Amino acid sequence: MAGWGRPTARSVPCNRQPGVRVGECVRGARPATAPNVPGIPPWKWVGARGSREKLSTAAPLQPHPGGQAWPTALPEAFAKLDDGHLNNSLSSPVQADVYFPRLIVPFCGHIKGGMRPGKKVLVMGIVDLNPESFAISLTCGDSEDPPADVAIELKAVFTDRQLLRNSCISGERGEEQSAIPYFPFIPDQPFRVEILCEHPRFRVFVDGHQLFDFYHRIQTLSAIDTIKINGDLQITKLG
Repeated sequence: MAGWGRPTARSVPCNRQPGVRVGECVRGARPATAPNVPGIPPWKWVGARGSREKLSTAAPLQPHPGGQAWPTALPEAFAKLDDGHLNNSLSSPVQADVYFPRLIVPFCGHIKGGMRPGKKVLVMGIVDLNPESFAISLTCGDSEDPPADVAIELKAVFTDRQLLRNSCISGERGEEQSAIPYFPFIPDQPFRVEILCEHPRFRVFVDGHQLFDFYHRIQTLSAIDTIKINGDLQITKLG
């Protein structure tokens, strides 16, 4: 996954052309001056690889001195899930279109196309100083009433040093699993959780070490299209 970087000829904004949206870069187009937005360096307004970035359609446009229009809510427009994609296990981009104001807990993001064998979800963060618990869930949508089906919920409980796993389908919770070789999370320390989707199961890694498998209880993997995170942690990166 690529982070932000300084612009190349393909990664800076271009003068608008007929049929081209704000924020898109067109091959061969003349680069335009990036907007002067407080708190955002000019090179951060578009991805380093020149990928298209979605700007807030709700933000009113104001004329730029160079003749181009910029949304007034530009800082919020840049917030996204890493480079706008959830990556699969081969690190090739999988279209996700997950855009949000910032990585705030509780967090809810959409996975375009849902899960499938070979697709991987990455969560990086830092545990709070005095945590009680946190949870990472993959669900079928984000409905609250009725509640969306939960394909897998990982819940770290620090009082008992347990990492619990379960599902919830049609309002019914399944059989809870708790066996792990060790408890991997430490207060006030960073972590890396990877959830790899395979044909029969989810395989879960923490800091590069496989901890457990969780066999699918929802067989339509493409319906698992939402990630939810809550509890005593800070999110630093999603992928």
